[in-house]
Amino acid sequence: MGAEKRRSDRIMLSIAIAIQGTDPQGQAFEVSGRTITLNRHGARIQVSRPLHTGRTIHIVNQNSFEEADFRVVGPVSPPTEKVGEWGVECLEVKRNIWGIHFPPPAPEAEARGLLECRKCHGVALTSLSLVEVEVLETAGILPKHCPACEVATTHGYPLERLEKEFQALRARASEPEPPSADRRHCPRAALQVPARLRDFYGGVDHPQTENISKEGFCFTSNRRYFIGQAIMVLCPYSPTGDKGERRARIVREEPVAGTNRCLYGLLCETAAT
Repeated sequence: MGAEKRRSDRIMLSIAIAIQGTDPQGQAFEVSGRTITLNRHGARIQVSRPLHTGRTIHIVNQNSFEEADFRVVGPVSPPTEKVGEWGVECLEVKRNIWGIHFPPPAPEAEARGLLECRKCHGVALTSLSLVEVEVLETAGILPKHCPACEVATTHGYPLERLEKEFQALRARASEPEPPSADRRHCPRAALQVPARLRDFYGGVDHPQTENISKEGFCFTSNRRYFIGQAIMVLCPYSPTGDKGERRARIVREEPVAGTNRCLYGLLCETAAT
């Protein structure tokens, strides 16, 4: 399924919105935000407070004052202290609070993906909305109902597909560098340095590395990560600055015997910023 077909229903448009809801503790909130992109049944929105996947929020278009209930599908960028971006879907199918006419979708434009449940490892061809496609492609994982587990679980692309992508990424990272390139990190140097990890769901972790290479590093943590999950990484980490953050993917998971911790390996996808 090509990107053009998936995104034919999506437009970039900034609309001021008001967002109302309750947090997991039952506390009501109301906050302003804006849309970034819109499609027939949902939107990518920017908001100054964290939202929670699966919860219902009420959105008011501040231009027309049209309103409807939406489901929070998931994050489409790692949240910061000031702002986050989230994918939302309208729960009232016949409501259109944006005042924009979208043509009927072509039958072949329906999105489907081969996804694997990270709990039972069952693989199924799964129907996806455009918002879910965007969350999956950015965060790397997506909460979906698993028929075998009978609950909502974490889903991602099948591990076999991910391994092929990781091999290609490793090959690019291992290409010969010019003599002037920074070669401080030799392959798998046994080096313990502080790191900071930010996931797309608001989690922040401060592990120490176990070893480092120019492609990424290994670390242990009692937090749960999933193969294919996207992470923003700062290594080495210093509380005085955020420069050098990179986007990475979790590519290895190995339980540490006798503990509740796992050894994880991550592979950097981008250069430091």
